[in-house]
Amino acid sequence: MLPRPVSFRRGAGEVPFDGAFEVERVAGPAEGYRLSVTSDGVRVQASDDAGEFYARQTLRQLSGPDAFRAVPPGAVTLPVCAIEDHPRFAWRGVMLDVARHFLPKHDLLRYVDLLAVHKLNVLHLHLTDDQGWRFESRRFPRLHEVGGWRPDSRFGDRRSGGMAGRPHGGYYTQDDLREVVAYAAARHITVVPEIDVPGHSRAAVAAYPELGTSPGGVWTDWGVNPAVLKADESTVDFFRQVFDELLDVFPSEVVGLGGDEAEGGDGRFVRRVAQHLHQRGRRPFGWDEVLAVGPLPARTVIASWRGEQPGLTALDRGHDVVMCPEEHVYLDYRQSDHPDEPIPVGTVTTLADVYRYEPAAADRVLGAQANLWTEHLDSPRRLDYAAFPRLSAFAEVVWSPPERDEAEFLARLAEHHLPRLDALGVEYRPLDGPRPWQALPGVPGFPR
Repeated sequence: MLPRPVSFRRGAGEVPFDGAFEVERVAGPAEGYRLSVTSDGVRVQASDDAGEFYARQTLRQLSGPDAFRAVPPGAVTLPVCAIEDHPRFAWRGVMLDVARHFLPKHDLLRYVDLLAVHKLNVLHLHLTDDQGWRFESRRFPRLHEVGGWRPDSRFGDRRSGGMAGRPHGGYYTQDDLREVVAYAAARHITVVPEIDVPGHSRAAVAAYPELGTSPGGVWTDWGVNPAVLKADESTVDFFRQVFDELLDVFPSEVVGLGGDEAEGGDGRFVRRVAQHLHQRGRRPFGWDEVLAVGPLPARTVIASWRGEQPGLTALDRGHDVVMCPEEHVYLDYRQSDHPDEPIPVGTVTTLADVYRYEPAAADRVLGAQANLWTEHLDSPRRLDYAAFPRLSAFAEVVWSPPERDEAEFLARLAEHHLPRLDALGVEYRPLDGPRPWQALPGVPGFPR
């Protein structure tokens, strides 16, 4: 199975299963369950609703790949077994960047389903950046009307100078996002929204030029834009109102404020937005650069992406930490040195690299998340290729016990889990390299 359970004991034989089983609530670890399959039927003991949901996912896995099709089979046979299971980390997350390339709502809902299959429980939505604003603002509609589209996009790595030659745009209405939140909650996934300030804000400045330190349109390039938001009170108040709209849509206790790569940004901006979220009863969530802006509310959560040392520093300062170091869990990075690898950027991060990742200070952190930045992932097919099966490996890292057998995992992945992804229609990267139509010859990257 995947993720691997805490305990799996196989018995002799198989029994028919028509989908019916008994459920009992028992004391145990959060999100945990015990599952038994005997000749007398299927029985689930779960510590909470999430535990019951994950037991259902495990039963789906035991039912064979066809159980993951849109029209699953009727009665199936299950192996006689006893399973005890619960997650290793409370935060088992995926960051999905919908700002660089917009992901239509039906594809976003599909990704919620794919997270649920893998027993992942946090979807961190990066909703705004220099290249696009994806959150409908009813108070300041130019944010999505103007900031929601750009006239062109960089084609491959920025150093090549090439452009795609077509506009790109899209945004989610507040009702769309409420739907996504409810859909995810039914699958025990929390959606954590992020509006990135004071850097990565060119789309907002394109809509309301008075907000920025310099004017300009929605950015058509990738990389770090030196333009940032002003730190004056009127600009901070503008974003307090925008975040208030965000809080009305997203019930998540944790709310992202960005804070990364703000060259020349004023730390007072982040501090005041963080304090506003704190006063509204939410927990600010920032990239690890926010550790340099001065005192933050104690309940601020730090996403440690520039390696793990910032996360260790944050722990020493009393903050909760989510580990997401780029060298281990940035899934937009290239998957091999093979010349057919499409748009090769970043360092090589293989399936095995992801599976070997062990979060530092594992007994002290909230958990970890994998990040999918979409500068070079401009369609659901490209997103599938980058994410899977590396995200499957990551799911096991954050759910299962830390003792791992790589050879056993690869055999289990190939024999059992890739057929499930096939049934789900996921266009993952084959273990031996890209298929011809997954390669993008001639599109320049910038490997490190």
